[in-house]
Amino acid sequence: MLLGIGNELNGDDAIGCYIAKNFRNEGWQAIDCGTVPENYIGVVKRIKPKLLVIIDAAEMGLQAGAIRRLKKEYAGSAFISTHSLPLGEFISAIEKYAKKILLIGIQPKQTSLGTSLSSEVREAASKLMKLLEQEKWLKIEEFRE
Repeated sequence: MLLGIGNELNGDDAIGCYIAKNFRNEGWQAIDCGTVPENYIGVVKRIKPKLLVIIDAAEMGLQAGAIRRLKKEYAGSAFISTHSLPLGEFISAIEKYAKKILLIGIQPKQTSLGTSLSSEVREAASKLMKLLEQEKWLKIEEFRE
């Protein structure tokens, strides 16, 4: 299962939503959570996925479009907070329903109101979707402060 999180009105913050809308792979359910991932706790609880991938824009101080696996501990500090429930609290609420949770952040270039996805972040989305399709998510570098 893939959950894409973000605000489609804030440029690269929409990357999670973009991926959720465009990722089509057999055996996967992709959901665009927008800014309210907590609305999908019941879906996660019902499905009990073996792997739950959560994708969002994350300010990591890296080059625009950089993709990193993040630990749950970074959910409160790295992610752009356009969500009504902090991402760390959301993960705490669902972690008992998924066997494995993979949190993926993409470094945004721009998060201004009314802008669209930057080319760097759009390219990162294509790269990430290919890695997920090929089940090569462990090839994604882990974020280190």
